[in-house]
Amino acid sequence: MTQSLLTLFSAAIWWVIYSSAVAVVPALIVWLALRWLEKVPVVFNRAYLASLVWTLVAVLTGGIAIAAQHGQAPGQSLFALPWIRASLVVDMLLGAGLVWWMVPRVDARRVKPTSACMAVALVMVVAMVVGTVVRR
Repeated sequence: MTQSLLTLFSAAIWWVIYSSAVAVVPALIVWLALRWLEKVPVVFNRAYLASLVWTLVAVLTGGIAIAAQHGQAPGQSLFALPWIRASLVVDMLLGAGLVWWMVPRVDARRVKPTSACMAVALVMVVAMVVGTVVRR
């Protein structure tokens, strides 16, 4: 009982540590995109916090996707499964919602929802390009 509890606790700690390290790149992309789209400076630490929460959920979803691919043929695309595509859509909606809700501009207004969607779309494009390059 104690061994499995310690293993679970250790996995949770490493999940947070790795996600916080990975969240820096999406935070920079979101921050630069919102700065460019809004034409007003935005708060970086809130962009990082939104990206961190988004990354925590994305890493958990990615782990589930990897576990789901376990029973499939080796060459089959992960996007062939409809629930994987649906989870990506939900992930993007969650990311846009978090960026819109958590990232203020310097003048204490929220960013526009369209700007949040564009920033999340840029992060997803970079993630897809890196994902396809790394897989090959």
